[in-house]
Amino acid sequence: MKIIKIKRKTNYEKRYSLKMGELTTKVTYIKKYFLGIPFETLHKYRETYYGEVKDCKDCMLFI
Repeated sequence: MKIIKIKRKTNYEKRYSLKMGELTTKVTYIKKYFLGIPFETLHKYRETYYGEVKDCKDCMLFI
């Protein structure tokens, strides 16, 4: 069993952008796991409708 693992997981989330408004997009999280418990998110990015990859800092989580 490995002590430290790095996993990538994709979820659908509702996001809000000032230019586009509300959008549902795929958000990919890259997390570091220690003994199977996640303890750090290394990177978070999303894919646009046109196939571009963008960082999630430019849009807010829609509540």
